[in-house]
Amino acid sequence: MTETTKTRFTPRIFSGIQPSGGLTLGNYLGALKRFAALQGGEAQTIYCLVDLHAITVWQDPETLRRNIREAAAAFMAAGVDPAQSVLFNQSQVSAHAEMAWLFNTVARVGWMYRMTQFKDKAGKNTENVSLGLLAYPALMAADILTYQATAVPVGEDQKQHLELTRDIAAKFNHDYGVEQFPITEPLIEGVATKVMSLRDGSKKMSKSDPSDASRINLTDSADAIAQKIRKARTDADPLPGSTDGLKDRPEARNLVNIYAALADETPDQVLARFEGQGFGAFKPALADLAVASMEPITRRMNDYMADPAEIDRILGQGAVRADEIATPILERTKEIMGLLRTRP
Repeated sequence: MTETTKTRFTPRIFSGIQPSGGLTLGNYLGALKRFAALQGGEAQTIYCLVDLHAITVWQDPETLRRNIREAAAAFMAAGVDPAQSVLFNQSQVSAHAEMAWLFNTVARVGWMYRMTQFKDKAGKNTENVSLGLLAYPALMAADILTYQATAVPVGEDQKQHLELTRDIAAKFNHDYGVEQFPITEPLIEGVATKVMSLRDGSKKMSKSDPSDASRINLTDSADAIAQKIRKARTDADPLPGSTDGLKDRPEARNLVNIYAALADETPDQVLARFEGQGFGAFKPALADLAVASMEPITRRMNDYMADPAEIDRILGQGAVRADEIATPILERTKEIMGLLRTRP
């Protein structure tokens, strides 16, 4: 039956982080800080630790459990309040996996093979990687659409995945003549949605970089944070008065963007304050700001990690709330596809 009434979707923001360990300043500025800021608005905020995505490559079970808890601790330490937002880990809500299979029947194989991240991770070994690594964008779409999320905060490098989610939603709606899923909008904002390496301004800050000096870890001490910033790669020129002067200076631009994001300012505001000064003056100021911003987060993370049972309790409560939203949407999707309802 074709539904002709225009669907009005409840405003919901969904996002998730893979609990693969080693969260960095890039994760904080590009994701966690933004997640906390989105709470309390018109849209309900739903945040997920996507552990089913993590197991597309082999994980040591004990390490994975610790990483899930550490990621949850990072969310809460950064200001995500489980009373305001739904915070849970993906594998506790079975609707994600069920919806992913339904979307496997909607998505096209060619869509999956075109995903840049699959090409990067599989390399020339496409015949021997797990099927999950190829199909996981359908699970990512399920993560979002199982809650009929209307918006997703994403970085520039995640836009392709959201485009695929939008394609799956549009194809499902078209194939069945319904408006079951929204065409989810991206939320790309902030000056440091992509934080670069402290050693190479052309590369993203990453836990996989062999050099620990390239990143600030959320578990770093105040001394380690300050030392890494003071040793960050820069150039010999003074700071300009506007961002136009940073066009061909990736390391300088990265440090200015980090300062701006931590201070909740624009890069031009930062440059107006430091115009004409060299990094001998700028780096100590950035180090002080980074320590003042990050040290409390590290301390709160450590406090949460000292009580893993409490983290598990919080995630369990979040999973119950998530399931209450997801199950009716999943059941309606199955009904639309002609499958028998499993619940009244």
